[in-house]
Amino acid sequence: MQHKLTEQRITCPHCGHHLHTTIDSSSGDQDYYDECPACCKEIHYNLHIDEYRQKVQLVVDSDDEQVF
Repeated sequence: MQHKLTEQRITCPHCGHHLHTTIDSSSGDQDYYDECPACCKEIHYNLHIDEYRQKVQLVVDSDDEQVF
């Protein structure tokens, strides 16, 4: 799988603002936060590299969901 920088359009889970984020799949799986430029709330990014299927999976959430 060739790793590279890609740009992805996402929606802020807090305010619905559309923004573009750059994904660097060369660093493997990642879990990080970034601030929405519109509402200034933290957006949780969870990036998973699926080598078997040769896909990059990005999950974006507000990180305030509860899991039971």
